[in-house]
Amino acid sequence: MMRTFYLLLAALIPITAEAAEIKMVTEAYPPFNYREGDTYKGSSVEQIELLMKHAGIEYTMEMMPWARAIFLAENQEMHCVFTTVHNKERHGRFKWVEPLLTSRTVLIRKAGSQADPKTIDEAKAFRVGTQRDDFTQTILEENGFPRIDLAADLQLTLKKLMTGRIDLMPISSKYYDRLKREGEPIEATVVLAEDIYSIACNPSVPDELIDRMQTSLDRLVADGTQANLFEKYGLASDQQE
Repeated sequence: MMRTFYLLLAALIPITAEAAEIKMVTEAYPPFNYREGDTYKGSSVEQIELLMKHAGIEYTMEMMPWARAIFLAENQEMHCVFTTVHNKERHGRFKWVEPLLTSRTVLIRKAGSQADPKTIDEAKAFRVGTQRDDFTQTILEENGFPRIDLAADLQLTLKKLMTGRIDLMPISSKYYDRLKREGEPIEATVVLAEDIYSIACNPSVPDELIDRMQTSLDRLVADGTQANLFEKYGLASDQQE
C-alpha cells in the first residue's frame, strides 16, 4: 500500500514541476527584445531574466513572429508574452505584470517623403503599415485609418516603408531613436499614443506566480536596476519625458 503511494507521489512530482514552468514568448523588437547569435538581449529580456530568478520561477524563453507569440499567450496554458502594450482591447484577455517600460508610439516616414502629416486626421490620407495583431493595428483601427497594410513582422513593415510600398508606420519612440542612431533614413511625424509595456500572461498562470513576478519587478524598479537597464540600452532619456 505504501509502495503504491510513493510511486504515485513520484509520478506526480515532475508533472507539478512542469506545470509551474512559464513559457515566455516574444518577438525581435530592439532595444527591448532581440537576438545576437544564439543570445537573447534587450532591456525587457534582462528584466525578465532577473525577475524570474528573484521570483524563483522556472521558465523558458523563445523569440518568434509577433502574431504567433501573442496567439500562444492567449490560447496556451502557462504562456506569457512580452513586451506587450497594455491597452483596453487586451485588458481582460490576460493577467498583467508591469511596467517593463513606458513609451510613446509615433508614426514615422522615410526621410524626405511627401507623406508628412501634422495630425492624426491628416495621416489617414496615407498608406500605413504595421504588424498583424500588433497593438498598433488596434490603434490604427480605433482611429479610423482606412488603408492599413499588414505584414508578418516589424522588419518587413520597415522594408515596405523604405521601398515606398507604404507611406507611414507606427513604432515605439524608443525604437525610432535606436533606428536613427543606427543611421536609418527615417523621420517621426505624429504621436499616436503613450503606452505601458508589460508582460501579458495566459489566465491559466496562477495568481500566486503573477504576484511573485510583480513583486520581483517592483523590486527591480525600486532598487534602480530597471533604470540602469534603460541606461544600458539607450532608453533612459525617453523614460524622463
